[in-house]
Amino acid sequence: MPNPKPARGSSLGLIVLWQLFAGPMHVYRMQKLFEAQGKDRIVNVRSRASLYQTIERLERHGLVEVFETRRTEGYPDRVVYAITDEGRVVARQWLREMLHNTEGQYPEFIAALSILFGLEPGEARAELGLRADKLQDALAETEQGLTDAPPDLPRLFLLEEEYRRAMLEAEISWLRSVIEDLAEGRLTWSEEWLRELMQKFLPADDQQPEEDI
Repeated sequence: MPNPKPARGSSLGLIVLWQLFAGPMHVYRMQKLFEAQGKDRIVNVRSRASLYQTIERLERHGLVEVFETRRTEGYPDRVVYAITDEGRVVARQWLREMLHNTEGQYPEFIAALSILFGLEPGEARAELGLRADKLQDALAETEQGLTDAPPDLPRLFLLEEEYRRAMLEAEISWLRSVIEDLAEGRLTWSEEWLRELMQKFLPADDQQPEEDI
């Protein structure tokens, strides 16, 4: 029985639904197609367990259904899933929302930046340097992928890599500027300085919210 509550959109859920637009398939084939298409660079599809969990959630909401069970001697049974009519509607709805929505995205890196002062400036600079180096490698890999793409492949199927390249270039440039400011002392902090700021800007422990007074 489908779950009466509307399903919350997720990147993996959207990719799964969109893959099923091509036709019914079992999870193993779906995973292989994702890897062949580079979708494993966008969402976590390397864990088959996460794929099964996502499909089970989509099934509970009536967005996918069991199409058939294929039995091959010497191999485990493989359940083939198909997208439902409701799934087609919801997939397009999620796609529209994810293209324009900028809210509700909480990357770990931004959370870490918000408490960068938890490390000494030199240690923070070293960690950001490691990130910049890793992103530089990712940028080189992305650029190579774009170079190696078949010349007759329409740009439509390269947009995600173009976006990745643009985002990597922008973040690397920003990181290098922060690292340089840390190295030159233009961006720095100390425990004493942080304590003074806390006393200046944070409310005292005994400060009561207006509604509680």
